Amino acid sequence: MHETLNALLACPRCDKTPLLPHDNALRCTACQADFPLLDGMPWLFAEPEASLGEWRGRMRFALLSLGHEVSRLDAELRDPALRPLTRGRLERYKSALEQHSRALQDLMQALDIQNPGGEYHTYLALRTRLPVDQGLNTYYANVHRDWCWGDDENQASIRQLRSVLGDNTTLGKVLVLGAGAGRLAYDLHRQLDCSLTVALDFNPLLLKVASTVTRGGELQLHEFPIAPRTLEDDVVLRTLSAPEPVGENFHLVLGDALRPPFASATFDTVVTPWLIDIINQDLGSLGARINNLLRDRGRWLNFGSLAFGGPLRARHYSAEETLEIVSDCGFSTALVAEATIPYMCSPASRHGRQETVFTFSAQKQRKVAARERHRALPDWIVTGKEPVPLSASFRSQAMSTQIYAFIMSLIDGRRTIPDMAEVLEQRKLMSRAEAEPAIRSFLTRMYDDAQKSSAL
Repeated sequence: MHETLNALLACPRCDKTPLLPHDNALRCTACQADFPLLDGMPWLFAEPEASLGEWRGRMRFALLSLGHEVSRLDAELRDPALRPLTRGRLERYKSALEQHSRALQDLMQALDIQNPGGEYHTYLALRTRLPVDQGLNTYYANVHRDWCWGDDENQASIRQLRSVLGDNTTLGKVLVLGAGAGRLAYDLHRQLDCSLTVALDFNPLLLKVASTVTRGGELQLHEFPIAPRTLEDDVVLRTLSAPEPVGENFHLVLGDALRPPFASATFDTVVTPWLIDIINQDLGSLGARINNLLRDRGRWLNFGSLAFGGPLRARHYSAEETLEIVSDCGFSTALVAEATIPYMCSPASRHGRQETVFTFSAQKQRKVAARERHRALPDWIVTGKEPVPLSASFRSQAMSTQIYAFIMSLIDGRRTIPDMAEVLEQRKLMSRAEAEPAIRSFLTRMYDDAQKSSAL
């Protein structure tokens, strides 16, 4: 652990400082939690043992998925009618998947580290659980974009940030939240005036790649283009490397941007690349957290798309609403720049796009009240001490589940779809006219799932 980095850190469970080195880990002296080091990178999740277990599970799932895909290819290769070119392509792809599986296992060996111990309230992990749609390979293509496709996209990103900085490119101590594979943080540190840069992300594969290449190493990993340009581009073995080693005062931290493990008023600049519209937290809460991390007159730099999603339409913010929220979070009127730049354009793929990015720089004008620690789930799930609310959506799901379970119970090898619809009508669950298309749709999904499973 580097002393300069250690001075910035705070416990992601209780927010106390300092964290002290203890048996190849960092220990919070306040709550006695131990946070391990993953290949030298602090593992600063609020519940480190549970998050390690979850990432190990996602690693196993990634390897299992690769194994299933290899089995499917074996089945396809048994077809004697395959054209020679097709057979060759499938054989290359299968070999690449097998090599990729081994490469992932080698790269992520550190996930098997043993947590140094400590007593944990494991239910707290539910409050800081990982997004369910984020697997180990979710942003795998980004490692190739960052470290082997060339500099067009990377330099376009830096130009956009420069466009809102003007002549003041002294960034001081910089935190990049949601740094991904690390290229933007690396370029900021090398090309602008940064006394220290910390890149934080929750995906250990992305930061392991960043750790290797920014320190002068090389990695060979396969790229699997979405729409290959040629036969040979179906799978491409790439060499990932940085232009040069990053040097001192560049640090990588594994943790959750929703519970950033840093002391208050620590940074001069906080950068949010491709983050504010995808993170599972309202922009106002995120803005308040960023305000708390910044020193007086510190700057919030944002770069990326504005494509807010989520179930609440009210939180699908426009550019105008976004800037108003930034101001409400204690920041000055933001300086804004918009430009259309290439995005995820692999030289081996026909698939790529132009993205109009929204970049702003806003200075901290006043301190705002700190927000409560992020909780991913409500207490009636986390602690189990409160009644489970009977919401309208739960009621609807319960009814659907009951009907589908009943349909499955009617499958006896003799009944037709009209026969089953008649039973549902007799039980007053649905009319026959409603039941037949519903049963057909349900059985179609079941059949598709069975076909996929049989291909494994």
